Formats: sequence, structure tokens, C-alpha cells
Amino acid sequence: MTTYTPAEAAERSGFSIDTLRYYEREGVLPEVQRTAGGHRVYTDAELGTLDFLKCLRETGMPMERLRRYGELCRDDDTVPERIALLEEHAVSVQQRLDEVLAQQARLAGKISWYRSTL
Repeated sequence: MTTYTPAEAAERSGFSIDTLRYYEREGVLPEVQRTAGGHRVYTDAELGTLDFLKCLRETGMPMERLRRYGELCRDDDTVPERIALLEEHAVSVQQRLDEVLAQQARLAGKISWYRSTL
């Protein structure tokens, strides 16, 4: 099993070391394994989790919901709840996407109008 130092995990995940610690402290991530010397080590599985958390964060999932998702992921019997949480988030993402697309169309219309005045 490949393991990564916090610095390596931060570099690979795109999160800062402080964010990794924060996610662990807040329960977004489960407690990370430690070496005999007490240093955190991350596995490929945790990097995969971080990659998905980055997706959720970049699509606007609030910390409270990230925390809830992290809690649910520690219990194998919560798949239906995870699905519901992710479906709710997907609806929110789609609404924001629709809003941005409408704004893009309005912007394109204004650009077109300005070009017609030249």
C-alpha cells in the first residue's frame, strides 16, 4: 500500500495541509492513519476521497453538508442517505448552472448589441 506524507497528499489533492487537518478535525475525513512516530500518512483511498470532496467543494457544497457526507461515509448502511444528499446537491448545482447559462446568454446579447452599433 502506497502512503503519502501530508505535504505529498496536499500537493496531489490540491488542498493545503491546513485544510487536510481541518477536514479531519471537522469529521469530513475519517481520522487519518499515523506512523509509529505519530505523523499522519494518507493512502490512495484517502486521496480518492479528497478528490471527490474537492469536486463537492468546488461545486459549492457547504461545510455542514460536507461534514454530514463524511459522517455518512463511515457507516456502510447509509448509502441511501448519501444518495439523497448528493442528489440534493446535484439539484443545487444544476440550478446554479442554469443561472450562469442565462447570464452568459444575456452577456452574449449585450456584446452583439454593441457590435451592431459599430
